[in-house]
Amino acid sequence: RRLRNRSRRSRMRTFIKKFRRMLEEKRLDEAKAFLPQVYAVIDRTAQKGTIHPNAAARYKSRLTQKLKALTAESESA
Repeated sequence: RRLRNRSRRSRMRTFIKKFRRMLEEKRLDEAKAFLPQVYAVIDRTAQKGTIHPNAAARYKSRLTQKLKALTAESESA
């Protein structure tokens, strides 16, 4: 069970890192297209009980906030 959970958590964190890297490199179109995949992995991880549902919601909320902030920043610039 521990190994399964570790694998799921690692997969989720990898997807989050890929998404954050896209934001850092200002690849906003790619990030917007990739966000639903990140959500799916986060939701699946929570659904399987590896992370708490509130933690999943928090991850998703923070990622969305970063994307919106950068999108607004690039539109105003």
